[in-house]
Amino acid sequence: MPGVNIPAEIEISDNLAYAARDKDLIILAVPSQFLRQVLKDLKQLDYNSHAVFLSVSKGIEIGSLKRMSEVIRQELGRVRLAVLSGPTIAHEVANHIPTTVVVAAADKKLMVYLQEIFSTEALRVYTNADLIGVELGGSLKNVIAIACGISDGLKFGTNTKAAILARGLAEISRLGVAMGAQASTFSGISGLGDLVTTCISSYSRNRFVGEQIGRGKSLRQIATQMQMVAEGVATAKSAYALSLKYKIEMPITKEIYSVLYKNKNPRKAVVDLMARERKEE
Repeated sequence: MPGVNIPAEIEISDNLAYAARDKDLIILAVPSQFLRQVLKDLKQLDYNSHAVFLSVSKGIEIGSLKRMSEVIRQELGRVRLAVLSGPTIAHEVANHIPTTVVVAAADKKLMVYLQEIFSTEALRVYTNADLIGVELGGSLKNVIAIACGISDGLKFGTNTKAAILARGLAEISRLGVAMGAQASTFSGISGLGDLVTTCISSYSRNRFVGEQIGRGKSLRQIATQMQMVAEGVATAKSAYALSLKYKIEMPITKEIYSVLYKNKNPRKAVVDLMARERKEE
């Protein structure tokens, strides 16, 4: 992030043992497909057994189809655990642009504790007990953002993007409810809020990947241009697998999976979406 200075009070270390030792709060910001290995490494170290673990990773593990909180529980056991999610384009947060997020946990006192820690004049923190919904909203929206990027790359218009946003949110909600989430969560900050931001921001990595695909580039070519991970690429595979597991219709996710992993032509994917059987909204 050019122009953003890291405060002098922040110490940077590549030593996991040093970074985690005696800490009361450990924030896990590792890309989702690498989180499990970091946790395995952490288990071997001397860390505070009473520490709070806060996941800000947005993804679903390929293969296991587990959310990040489930991966953390599986590796670390019954630690104090919460999730922070929402529309948080890093460049804007770093420049103190007003932002809202949601902290979710099973423990109400823990949510309030974290709400107090992270709240500032530029960062408003809400609480939500729907851990499943908050995690799924933050993960699945990345797949829809790739779809919006493809629309941009194909030079479609605002009508198209609005349709992708609306129907994308519908299929995210369907899957979420089937997995035990509250439908109302997906109309909130960690659902609709995060979805809109990721689908329209010029800083969105997932939208960028989709745009480049729409312009005819391959994933391999796109990877050479990027220094950061676009979580939606891996999440598309997991989301499609979840739709099959729970027997939930997710046409946009299915087409994005086909474009990313089956080399389907993006224009053909759009034609197939538009030609689907006519139905009620």
